[in-house]
Amino acid sequence: MAADGSPVRVGVLSLHNSKETKAICNAIQDLGHRPEWLRQENTAVEIRDGGVTLEPEIDIVANRLLLSKTEQPSEALGLANIYDSLIPVLNQPSSVMTAIHKFSTATSLAEAGIPVPDALLALDNNRLNDGRAQFGEEAVYKTAIGTHGGGTWKVGVDEMVNPRVGERQAFLQELIERDEKRHCDLRVYVVGDRIVGAMNRYAPKNDWRTNVALGGDVEDMTDELPDEAAEIARRATEIVGLDYSGVDLIEGHDGWYVLEVNPTAGFKGLYRATGRSAAPYIAQVAIEQAGGEVDRDRVDELSATLDDSTPDCKPTSTSPEPTDPIVIGYTEEVLVSGTSGSETVVAKSDTGATRSSIDTKLAAQIGAGPIKSMTRVKSGSRKASKSRPVVDVVIGVGGNRHTVTASIEDRGHMDYPVLLGRDILSNYQVDVRRRVDDDEAEREEEEEEHEG
Repeated sequence: MAADGSPVRVGVLSLHNSKETKAICNAIQDLGHRPEWLRQENTAVEIRDGGVTLEPEIDIVANRLLLSKTEQPSEALGLANIYDSLIPVLNQPSSVMTAIHKFSTATSLAEAGIPVPDALLALDNNRLNDGRAQFGEEAVYKTAIGTHGGGTWKVGVDEMVNPRVGERQAFLQELIERDEKRHCDLRVYVVGDRIVGAMNRYAPKNDWRTNVALGGDVEDMTDELPDEAAEIARRATEIVGLDYSGVDLIEGHDGWYVLEVNPTAGFKGLYRATGRSAAPYIAQVAIEQAGGEVDRDRVDELSATLDDSTPDCKPTSTSPEPTDPIVIGYTEEVLVSGTSGSETVVAKSDTGATRSSIDTKLAAQIGAGPIKSMTRVKSGSRKASKSRPVVDVVIGVGGNRHTVTASIEDRGHMDYPVLLGRDILSNYQVDVRRRVDDDEAEREEEEEEHEG
């Protein structure tokens, strides 16, 4: 309870649905306080006669905005900044801005003496490629803002790279690997000055990225966490200015390096590896920072369960939800981006295809790759299937950006160099009567090949 005996009103700022947001809201309530899930349906700020009021009324905010998935993060940051000017905010917007921009994070940590991999960000193409050789035979090439492993590639010494991938700034980074074994990094969850848990994350088969969202395996390291790694994780969280974070580290031959500091790190992998949820610890920090009290034994009890049931505080909409999805045509102009450039081309929509695909020559032009694995595809008229390489590529459709694993094939005999599959089309409604190449609408339909 607060000093006056009333429950603390904790606003959880999250405009999306997630297990983590639900778990934090439920933990606040289970600890005897009042959660408010700040969403589109219930959130308003009013200025009247020189005064500012918040709807709903809250005492503190736990910021869970997923800015790395947002096309224009400044809008969401502005909302978080409004709260920050009025009441305490956990994971303040200025700190989150540093954290979601990976190079900004690295710069802050390096200046404070925290080990980070060597890296180069340049706005000029020639300068970026002139510096490629310093990173050795293989380097990491990544977008400055990204999530779930999207926008991250390995590039060889002869591969040209571009300062931008689609609309995102990109940079080069040293690849740190200790041996030839399966690629692994360490994620440490920090809440306040407490290590909630730690886990090794192993890359899935045919990949080198360790993200749980990509299918990577996890292993509990909480009790075996090296003191050096624990201290670096705490310091990195403090230097970036976060109240809670998931710090990603990797061990090199000469010690530990920080790869990223994540302000909205997920709990799913942590709970799977350790049987422990970070949600009640985040709830505890918010309540106590607002002047409330909690039963700390109860916090530990709650951490043994990831309660992601729909919380009572989830607001209901008072106006009808928009139900019409974005409509795209049978053919659409798209922006296709790889490690070395972008091209605007006309793509064909195919709801029968599981995966999007791009032409071999186009893949080479934009630097799509490296090859992650092989997939089997079959023609609608042939029983036999063929193997196709698959690569990560960024495809922009109508202002939205999708990082997908596309197959590469020779589409030189087809009308369109890009085929949009359900990995992208699931976000849209396809109007087969609409096409950007109306003047060529009499073309014969080419036969497509789909994954078997």
